[in-house]
Amino acid sequence: MASAQPPLVSVVDHTPVQRTRSRSTESFTKEKAVRDPEVLLAKDSITDEEAQRERRHAQYLKARPFILGGLALIILGWWISATIIKASRHRWIVQSFFAWAFILIIAFRFIPNSVVTRPVEAVWQPLISRPWFRLSYRARLAIGWLGLLAIVFGSAFGFKITEGTSYGDRAINVAGLLVFQLGFWITSTRRSEIPWHTVIVGLILQQAIALFVLKSSAGFDIFSWIATLAGDFLAQANAGSGFFFDPETTAKHWFFVNTLGSIIFFIAFVQMMYYLGIMQWVIKNFAWFFFKLMDVSGAEAVVAAASPWIGQGESACLVRPYVDLMTTSELHLTMTSGFSTIAGSVLAAYINLGIPAEILVTSSVMSIPASMSISKMRYPEIDEPVTRGRVTVDRGENEADPPVNALHAFSQGALFGLIVAGQILTNVLTVLALVAAINGLLTWIGRGFGITELTLQLIIGYIFYPVTFFLGVPRAEILRVSRLFATKLIANEFSAYLELTSSHAANPFSYRAFHIASYGLCGFANLGSLGIQIGVLGALAPSRGKIIARIALSAMVCGFLSTLQTAGIVGMLL
Repeated sequence: MASAQPPLVSVVDHTPVQRTRSRSTESFTKEKAVRDPEVLLAKDSITDEEAQRERRHAQYLKARPFILGGLALIILGWWISATIIKASRHRWIVQSFFAWAFILIIAFRFIPNSVVTRPVEAVWQPLISRPWFRLSYRARLAIGWLGLLAIVFGSAFGFKITEGTSYGDRAINVAGLLVFQLGFWITSTRRSEIPWHTVIVGLILQQAIALFVLKSSAGFDIFSWIATLAGDFLAQANAGSGFFFDPETTAKHWFFVNTLGSIIFFIAFVQMMYYLGIMQWVIKNFAWFFFKLMDVSGAEAVVAAASPWIGQGESACLVRPYVDLMTTSELHLTMTSGFSTIAGSVLAAYINLGIPAEILVTSSVMSIPASMSISKMRYPEIDEPVTRGRVTVDRGENEADPPVNALHAFSQGALFGLIVAGQILTNVLTVLALVAAINGLLTWIGRGFGITELTLQLIIGYIFYPVTFFLGVPRAEILRVSRLFATKLIANEFSAYLELTSSHAANPFSYRAFHIASYGLCGFANLGSLGIQIGVLGALAPSRGKIIARIALSAMVCGFLSTLQTAGIVGMLL
């Protein structure tokens, strides 16, 4: 009788029944495949294709030393020639940095890493690491705070003031930084769990990047070169635009003609770089730096490092196998880093508006450690992340329709770029129209009270007035700059940059106010991006949808404040 009750057996021990059923189905499928000649033919063709692929890969491995060696010699020859030519000598720092970086990358494809790591470890461990960790946690924390205060006060008061700036303005910047940190600490969900190591290192890195760019000729040359290279590269899209429009039209730098074309071209190029594995390698090594210094999980480091280059939604796709397993703190940092930076695909739009490219690049890089430190203060980690201790980048092998070669990847990227450009076009058009409609209604209501220009920007501008004051903006321009920040939050950063450049042309800002505003606007923190973040992460992590929706507003505010903190730190050095 017991054998006649299979349902009871399956309830008590469900797994063996499932395994037996799976084995039976698998054996049946194999038997059918053996009897089916079409399946046998397909199997033989797949085997032949794999064998050909393996043979080509083996041939590539044999030729790789000669290919990479020849490439290294070409780069070395270019560096020697560029250093000798008088017209290129003023760029010798940038040329040397990038030439030898590529040569070393090629060299270490064949040289074991231990050649460098072992001597460094032999010095680092006994002289720095072991003595440092013999100190108590409180002692290490005290040293970290003292080092941070030293670099902050040294930056603010250790350099000569520039025209239009006073030490009082820099003192306000220092006070603003302290007020920002106090606010993050007060609003933290778990003040006792704040990882102060991450916070201190993040602030030091943010300050160090600003010093390197603004107070050293080498740093300024490197970042200017990167920005110029990015601008020149994106400008190549004008060749495609020129096929559809006459030269007079392309010379006008219309948003629809020039900017959207650059966005489509850049996204297509990035997709091709993904297929070749170059983007994954760059982002993984860039993320490793923040992973080691700031003690965050591997997924957090990858997303934060990728956000300035590929955007707030695409950066999360790099770790999509782990998004559904992320902790609340990891999800919050993922969104905060996306809100605090801009994507390379829209870099051309802001450059075309007249924003200096080096400001855009520097601000995005500075906002990476800022977003980490601010997010970890707001939502400290109380769980154990899955990617703790390792940096992993998804290469996209599990895509439904993977490209077959680089050209196919470029074509797919162009199609995706068209979708992104269409989203940007429609969002800018509709959001600006909606804000204009609301402002029209507010102006009509305000006239009844004798207020001639009552707008959303004016209302939120007054709310942001004390925040803008702590950024060190000159007194007479605080309201103008705070209204720009309001425009960014309500509409988007493109609208705010457009207003900044048009207002600057009609009634110029001071040098200090213009630069603080330019740095403070460089981020995706706005109401429109809030929906984008919730949609993208909700699709990648359906089981975490409620948590994502709950913390999204907090992440947007933290991302918004991280760009303002970047602007305040820059204000210390102006």
